[in-house]
Amino acid sequence: MPSSQDRGRRVPGGSRTPDTGPAPDVAAALEAFAEHLRHERGRSPHTVRAYRSDLTDLLRDLPGLGALDLDHLRRRLSATHTAGAGRATVARRTAAARTFCAWAVRTGRLDRDPAARLGSPRSAAVLPEVPSAEEAGAVLDAAISGATEDHPEALRDLLVLELLYGTGIRVAELCGLDLDRVDEPGRTLRVRGKGDRERTVVFGVPAARALRRWLERGRPALATPASPPALVLGVRGGRLDPRVARIVVHRAMRAVPGATDVGPHGLRHAAATHLLEGGADLRYVQELLGHATLSTTQLYTHVTVDRLKVVHDQAHPRA
Repeated sequence: MPSSQDRGRRVPGGSRTPDTGPAPDVAAALEAFAEHLRHERGRSPHTVRAYRSDLTDLLRDLPGLGALDLDHLRRRLSATHTAGAGRATVARRTAAARTFCAWAVRTGRLDRDPAARLGSPRSAAVLPEVPSAEEAGAVLDAAISGATEDHPEALRDLLVLELLYGTGIRVAELCGLDLDRVDEPGRTLRVRGKGDRERTVVFGVPAARALRRWLERGRPALATPASPPALVLGVRGGRLDPRVARIVVHRAMRAVPGATDVGPHGLRHAAATHLLEGGADLRYVQELLGHATLSTTQLYTHVTVDRLKVVHDQAHPRA
């Protein structure tokens, strides 16, 4: 076994020992690329971390950035697949390699793009499980019952569930929401989504009731002098962590017998699905979810066959 002093040294053939990180110039390029994603592309911290993780793995045993070529990328992606990663993971890492290499060429770090001819597996669209409207209603009814004594955490959890399901926003968007972005009389939220894009979403009467109770009796009980202007707070008065919000959703779903156990993403998908089943226009759902293109919404949502039959019977002259 190599000593700590031996780790990171070149071995015959020019490769690096497998337990080292990227070569110095590769590490510097990755850091600069991360800054580019953060400040020029407006990517979220989660997206930046995902890019860095994927690229660090792909470039880990590279002796230097100048040695990056198509064969190296293909070998690393093949190893990812052999290790048991699914097509979606391989496709994501392929996309990360393409984005990084194109940026490296533009900034003069590479003189040619080794990822230009890099193939990518087609990943099948896998839809998350979606609770039915009846299941979602039962979960929210249980949360309302649990908040009758106005315990601040129960009021917060009810608001989290009502807003995630009632608006279809992402959990990070909810946790990043500040008080001045909430129009309570107009029942709208101004959220900042992917790519630093802002959009307005609306919420219904049940969410409005949960919001009023939280603002009157829940948030003041958790807020401290050091609390940020966040709408939703944690038990110590700080901004609610998305991981805690996920726990809240899973706990609420599991508390109702027979309900499909999903997280915040499942509630987002349920909101879109139930809107479409209720007759909402696909472009409205696109705006609500904050998708840049309609094709993304079409992949993200699905309409039941029964709903399609109803629309066909109502609309087609030969139905």
